[in-house]
Amino acid sequence: MVETVEHVDAYVARFERFESEGAKGRYPWLLPIRKAAMARFAELGFPTTRHEEWRFTNIAPVAGGTFNQAGQQALAVNPKILESVRISEDESGLVFVNGRLAKGVSDELTLPSGVRVLSLAAAMDRESNLLEGHLARHANYQENALAALNTALMEDGAVVIVPKGKAATTPVHLVFVSDAAQGPIALHGRVLVIADESSQVDVVETHVGQDGHSYFNNPVTEVFAGENAVARHYKIIRESDEAYHLATTTLHQKRNSVVNSYTLTLGGRIVRNDIESQLDGEGADSHIDGLYLTDGEQLVDNHLRVDHLKPHASSREFFKGVLSGRSRGVFSGRIFVAQVAQKTDAKQSNMSLLLSDEAQVDSKPQLEIFADDVKCTHGATIGQVDRDAVFYLRSRGISERDAVSILVHAFARESLEHIPLGVLRQKLEGLLTERLPHTALVKEDV
Repeated sequence: MVETVEHVDAYVARFERFESEGAKGRYPWLLPIRKAAMARFAELGFPTTRHEEWRFTNIAPVAGGTFNQAGQQALAVNPKILESVRISEDESGLVFVNGRLAKGVSDELTLPSGVRVLSLAAAMDRESNLLEGHLARHANYQENALAALNTALMEDGAVVIVPKGKAATTPVHLVFVSDAAQGPIALHGRVLVIADESSQVDVVETHVGQDGHSYFNNPVTEVFAGENAVARHYKIIRESDEAYHLATTTLHQKRNSVVNSYTLTLGGRIVRNDIESQLDGEGADSHIDGLYLTDGEQLVDNHLRVDHLKPHASSREFFKGVLSGRSRGVFSGRIFVAQVAQKTDAKQSNMSLLLSDEAQVDSKPQLEIFADDVKCTHGATIGQVDRDAVFYLRSRGISERDAVSILVHAFARESLEHIPLGVLRQKLEGLLTERLPHTALVKEDV
């Protein structure tokens, strides 16, 4: 415990240096938020398994570890990494290395009139008035210690702005590359998406690192969807096998808006995805879906909360997991319905497939309802490969290994069908096929 407190103090000291080195005099509206966030982090400290919301996820390696601040020098990016994460030829976006914009490898953005995609550092200068209304206004740093740490120490990241009535016609791809070749580092990247009234945007956020590198990635994403807006946010996690990815994503919706959120987790030693949706407008429609594949000693925790705050809104959650080796999965999903949120329609589903006797899943669906005229359901299943289905396929001349592979792939692939963006769905199907074992027959089908 003493050691953990000392590490919290180290982050406090880092903030004090950050403040003295320039943060104090810039953006007067932001400094009080940063200071309040750091004070809150110092008060809360890192979560432990004694906290109910973290009961199954032990992040002691992060709380007790030493992760230095990433340097400010420009680092070269392996072109193979960028090529491997690319989704389509016509995408446009930005690349960040160790949390800072890498201009040399970012795309020259061709965007519809009025649509802006900037680094956070640039947006602070050019869009300060707009940022003041949204940045750190949606992610709850008062209750979330990791969001508080990010809010205090964030320096760069991406801001996507789609004005009223505009549409970003091609996906915006934000790539975050972590390079910890020089030693363990901590990263606090920030993404803010502002989709104004009757606008539309697809944003893909990819996090990638090189296996063997240890780092603590603590990203925060805020997505705001104005009235009648359609905002789709996709996240692909391909971190190093020694990385800790503890992320917060907050989705805030206004009247008749539609938000899709999809999270695919393929890498990382410990991954925690905190996703919170606030349906703050009548007729808002939220879809939060995801898939994770684990192996070895990996732990992936998907922690969801959907707040229905206004009437006639709907939400759907659909998460799947495929676990091998001694890996562990955690799913926690809470649907909260305020007393005023009559006619709420909410559904949550979590399914997990265990491919080994030592893999383990903890699933915790929850409903908290204060309105009396609602439709709310949840369900969770945990199982192994259906042996009857394997027997059927074997009776058709397919080997047992291929039969299992076909069934596992079909189980996982169902999740990808929830992705509206076709080009991304095709990309992720390819990643899925590469990751799952013995997929010769499946590859022929893709």
